[in-house]
Amino acid sequence: MEDLKRQVQQLVTSAPVVLFMKGTPQFPSCGFSSRAAQVLKACGLKDFKYVNVLMEPPEVQQAVCDYGRWPTWPQLYIAGELVGGADIMTEMYQNGELQQKLAGVGQAA
Repeated sequence: MEDLKRQVQQLVTSAPVVLFMKGTPQFPSCGFSSRAAQVLKACGLKDFKYVNVLMEPPEVQQAVCDYGRWPTWPQLYIAGELVGGADIMTEMYQNGELQQKLAGVGQAA
C-alpha cells in the first residue's frame, strides 16, 4: 500500500498541472473529463500532464481516489494540491480563481 501511495504522490507532483481523467484531452471518454480539459485549454494551457485512468490498474485508480479523498473522475492537481473535479474547475474558471492558481505555478492563465 505504501508503494501505491508513493506512486500516486509521484504522479500528482510530476508536473505543475496534472489532470486525472477518463480518456485523453483529444479523445475524452466522458463529458466531465471533456469539460475539464476544455477548461484548462480555455485558461491558456496548450499542453498539460494528464493520466488516462482507464489505462491504469484498478488498484492505482483506487489509490488515486484514496490519496485525494475524491471518489470521481476527473481530478485536477495544481502544484501537487487537489483542486477538484469538472464542476469545481468550471466554477473556479468562471470567477477567475483557476487562472490565478495556474499563474501562481507559472502556467499560462
